[in-house]
Amino acid sequence: MKINILVLLSIVTAVTACGPKPTPEIAGAFMLSDTMMHRIRLDSAIIQPVRSELTLVGKVVADENRVIKVFPLVGGNVEDVKVELGDYVRKGQTLASIRSGEVADLERQAIQAQSDLLLAEKNMRVAQDLFETKLTSQREVVAAQKEVEKAQAEANRVKEVSQIYGIGKSSMYTVKAPIDGYVIEKNINRDMQLRSDNADNLFTIGQISQVWVLANVNESDIGQVRTGMEASVQTLSYPDEYFSGKVDKIYTVLDPNTKAMTIRIRLNNQGLKLRPEMHSTVTLRYEDGGQLATVPSDAVIFDRSKQYVMVFRSPSDIETREVDILKSLGDRAYIKQGIKAGEKVISKNQLLVYNALNN
Repeated sequence: MKINILVLLSIVTAVTACGPKPTPEIAGAFMLSDTMMHRIRLDSAIIQPVRSELTLVGKVVADENRVIKVFPLVGGNVEDVKVELGDYVRKGQTLASIRSGEVADLERQAIQAQSDLLLAEKNMRVAQDLFETKLTSQREVVAAQKEVEKAQAEANRVKEVSQIYGIGKSSMYTVKAPIDGYVIEKNINRDMQLRSDNADNLFTIGQISQVWVLANVNESDIGQVRTGMEASVQTLSYPDEYFSGKVDKIYTVLDPNTKAMTIRIRLNNQGLKLRPEMHSTVTLRYEDGGQLATVPSDAVIFDRSKQYVMVFRSPSDIETREVDILKSLGDRAYIKQGIKAGEKVISKNQLLVYNALNN
């Protein structure tokens, strides 16, 4: 008899353990305290267009329209270099000084041209005086005038060349900054010997208040990219900061080796944090078509291979609701079913509420 009673009790216990969960009335006894209400955050589900994103690898470069390469116009010995890589310079500021035999020769040419001009002018005056006294012909006067014009042209030529080179009254050639900007490339040092046929630039001066980011797009993603797309850029130097820009150019020619297409993103470089040659991660977002309800990604709870949100109606009326999520993009989760627009969800400390209601 005792054995039958024990078996009956075991069956009742097993049935009770496998039975349904507490009814909503029992669960409704749960209520958030005022302290907990201040610790949570509520967000409403909203309808948004379904978007996708492309993540690309890019590199920061200076705006080519705001960059000037400075080449040496003469050869010689570098006497002094006034600036270093990364320095900010003003237009006309001295960058380097070069002692040049070409400059010395040009100075000699200037002196010679001036002497020839003075001599030609003197000869013309003599010819004019002799012509007035009938001691020479008109032809001699005309010939003297042509010599003056020739000497004047040579003097003007040497003067123009000296002005182009920025040459004074010494054998020094001064390299000056053509624009305001930063020294983003420097290929010159003190005591360096420069050949007159040197084809390499000495400096590159760039204005980086605006910069470009060049990124590669895989061939399979080319159809998703268009000019005017919003772009978000991150760098290793500032991993928690996002720089916003737009795609302003798509290069139609693919790299034959990588089969990738290059796009250009223009950015306003406030604070000059973005420097040329920085590596970056570029995120492009585009619409897939259609609309779905979205909630903050932080509001989604993953438990036992399912996803839930805590739907809030009042401190004593909170529902644990399973949702079917299409995808998460950035800080938003797109929900195919399980929630309607306007419903409120807990998006901060929701796991505490979930555990209290479901454990």
